[in-house]
Amino acid sequence: MTEETLNRIKEKLKTLPMSPGVYLMKNEDGAVIYVGKSKVLKNRVSSYFINSKSHTVKTLRLVENIYDFDYILTDSEVEALILECNLIKKYMPKYNILLKDDKQYPYIKITIQEEFPRIFITRKLVRDGSRYFGPYMSAGNTKETLEIIRKIFKIRNCSRVLPRDIGKDRPCLYYHIGQCSAPCDGRISSEEYSEMFGKISSVLSGDYSILEDALTEKMYKASEKLEFEKAAGYRDSIAHLKALSEKQKIISTNEDNRDIIGFFSDGRDCCVQLFYMRGGKMLGSEKYVFENFEDTPPELISSFIKQFYFSATSIPGEILIPTEIEDRAEISDWLSGKSGHKINVHMPLRGSKARTVEMVNKNAEEALKLHKFKRDKERTDQNAVLKELMELLDLDSVPHRIESYDISNISGAQSVGVCVVYNNARPLKSAYRKFNIKTVEGADDYESTREVIYRRINRAYEEEDAVAEGRLDPSKTKFLPLPDLILLDGGKGHVSAVRELFDTMGEDIPVYGMVKDDKHRTRGLTDIHDEFDIDADGALFKFLSAMQEEVHRYAVTAFRKKHVKASLHSELDNIKGIGPSNRNKLLLHFSSVERIKNASLDELRAAVDKRAAKNVYDHYHGE
Repeated sequence: MTEETLNRIKEKLKTLPMSPGVYLMKNEDGAVIYVGKSKVLKNRVSSYFINSKSHTVKTLRLVENIYDFDYILTDSEVEALILECNLIKKYMPKYNILLKDDKQYPYIKITIQEEFPRIFITRKLVRDGSRYFGPYMSAGNTKETLEIIRKIFKIRNCSRVLPRDIGKDRPCLYYHIGQCSAPCDGRISSEEYSEMFGKISSVLSGDYSILEDALTEKMYKASEKLEFEKAAGYRDSIAHLKALSEKQKIISTNEDNRDIIGFFSDGRDCCVQLFYMRGGKMLGSEKYVFENFEDTPPELISSFIKQFYFSATSIPGEILIPTEIEDRAEISDWLSGKSGHKINVHMPLRGSKARTVEMVNKNAEEALKLHKFKRDKERTDQNAVLKELMELLDLDSVPHRIESYDISNISGAQSVGVCVVYNNARPLKSAYRKFNIKTVEGADDYESTREVIYRRINRAYEEEDAVAEGRLDPSKTKFLPLPDLILLDGGKGHVSAVRELFDTMGEDIPVYGMVKDDKHRTRGLTDIHDEFDIDADGALFKFLSAMQEEVHRYAVTAFRKKHVKASLHSELDNIKGIGPSNRNKLLLHFSSVERIKNASLDELRAAVDKRAAKNVYDHYHGE
């Protein structure tokens, strides 16, 4: 931080009020790098710029990068806490503790606000009037439960928009096999259909007797008909429901429902362990590892609680923590208001609860040891693979960054080239790139590969110049650094084409091809002259096979997306009077081009104006 910046900030500090609120620290580019809250904004924000000897290493680095700050006043400390959570989720600031390994557990969503409700699995909570049940630990069990509910209650599984689409199509196969009540054809009223969802809500709230009774009846009927395979299926479903019933998070004020948070740090990395206790039984646990940890334990636990419970719909009446935190009272009030019942967040000092927290702390210690063991082993394996690859190809250094390229098209049409990137033998998906082939006509893989790699290298050159001239922040480049090694999904011809390109560009990046056998499986590597055999049972062979599969998958996916987009364009955008606006209206109303083709003139008029509707109808039905 320059003297000029510090003086400007100190002048701004004089205007800060002695009120609760949230502050946002920004760097020179205007990006939010830290979000915090305080009971007294003036005191907290000022503390960053005075008495620096007491600052942690992390805080010193934060202050060094602060160029400006903003603040938002709130009426209370709880409001400040809620706003802080929202802003951290929005900006993902560099110096805040972030739950990067948040798994986003699945919920079951019921759209009770709709005339004909729908039920499905989601990982996002949206305030749209729907009811959410969860989160659930197992996505597999959640899907199975939803499938059982659909079959028992005969809930539709289609994407038709009701009541708009009632009577437009005949009932689907699920109706004819007795697994849907066909609201799409008006065979059940909206009142009866909505009433079923009241029973489904009861089931998802923990009352499984409705389902168990229905399944038991079906099991006995199947047995009487000597359909033992069906009966066994019903039996397994009943067992699944009983197991799920035991694990269901039914929240009450019962003191036996609690979450226990544990913590352990080895001075560099740390682990937060969360145990779930329901009805006096431990039902599950989760761990969160933070590497290169620099915050104090109270700061970490406070931030963890706020982020973890921010999206939660089910919160127990008690949360035990391993260390005292500054904003414990505010967090308790916030969670109580959020859940609708009293929630006590506290650190037990003695007795059985204190021993339980200590037990969870021990689990956090073991979890961190296991995490570091697996991480170190994985790094050792990765280093061994890269070293073997370096020796096999006689490279000058270990190829930490490897890029692989592939081309996908159908008879040369709509060609797409892709690049996948591996950093230290692991996929770096944020660096994957797609290229629409612009200069090559027809199915010419060699020239298409040359075009893609030329454009990729040329973009890197442009970024190098922009960084050198100060026009581009080095952290915001998209094509730097250049790869240590390029592996093409192809043979000697592909390698030769790219080597010729590099000769003209003055590049000396090593280039090899990944050749396949007659069954389209990885066989080995090749340069212009020789092929390198690799042990099919070795780690290097598995690594290369996985890379070749990945670049092929990414190329095919990119091509399919382009093909679908082009198909939609040719079907609708070429119709007279149908621009982007009318096209979107038609697709939103009918859901597919096939339905638009088969729609009557009156049905088309319900989506777009008369002239556009007639143009569409004439396009598909005219001579």
